[in-house]
Amino acid sequence: FGIRALLIVTITLSPATATAWSEKDATGEDVYPPLWDLAPENLLDFLVKGNKIVINAWNYQERLGVYKNLLSSSAKYFTAFGSQNFANILWGLPLQHGWQFRTGRLADPSGETSCGYEGGDLLCISVRSWWSCMNYYLAVIPFLGAVDAGLFGQLPYEVEILPPEERTADFCYSVADCRSRIPKLMDDWKAYFQVNNFPFFFHIFPATVSSFKVDDALRLMWKAHVASIAYALPKFQDSLKDLSDPEASFGEDWANGVDFIAATHFSTDLLTTNNFQDFLPQRMLTEEDDLPSISDFSPQQNRVLLSLRALHKANQLTG
Repeated sequence: FGIRALLIVTITLSPATATAWSEKDATGEDVYPPLWDLAPENLLDFLVKGNKIVINAWNYQERLGVYKNLLSSSAKYFTAFGSQNFANILWGLPLQHGWQFRTGRLADPSGETSCGYEGGDLLCISVRSWWSCMNYYLAVIPFLGAVDAGLFGQLPYEVEILPPEERTADFCYSVADCRSRIPKLMDDWKAYFQVNNFPFFFHIFPATVSSFKVDDALRLMWKAHVASIAYALPKFQDSLKDLSDPEASFGEDWANGVDFIAATHFSTDLLTTNNFQDFLPQRMLTEEDDLPSISDFSPQQNRVLLSLRALHKANQLTG
């Protein structure tokens, strides 16, 4: 009960926050991930080479385009819940990716390359970044699962993801490749997108859709989300050493916290995710940062970081 109460306190959104989001939207301030308008809107907007759609998932704009195509292709299943696709529960994925980009978490943490830095290649996603490697399993794998499920219809070309310059064995690059290496994880994401393709789901009877149908979608989405993190976490454990101790702890706390957020079937639509992300740190944590008294973080941000750490410690202590 204590952990559940702590989680509810952490993720409950105040009316003031919702009002702030509405004001932000009304004033034209962008509520979308950075560079959203510039991301490829159609799969054929990516490079087509040798009868393949080739996607560079190590470029922020192209990885964002993967999300944009997922959102646009699944929009028709959420029309009963409002205009502009705001109710689509896949918004949590690109918004998280945008937060990682905006806060410098996709850049090379070693500083040995210019990947991800202004004055260098700002749109570069570093394979040395723990955050970017973890995010691959919440971007490329859902996308390939959707391709496998037929979300994009009959594509005229196969889809191929370009490998990074390092650690190529830690990733897969096509539907066939991923199905051979991580079949269970691919099945989890495919299951979510297959449900969205069933005619009875959001599509034929939108006027009679009830909350439990949305809850079914959230359950499947969070199941796949948690499975992605569980698979990637041990694989990239060594990348945490390149982060400051507070940042590495926060990364592990966040990965652990997702299990609890998932258990509540937290809605990851555009509004709710934007509200929640106001409580996340707006920069990388440094060795000087000491919870719960990080001076340039809001009291709410300090409280969320402390709550995530407490959840993680409780999880470790209880096994």
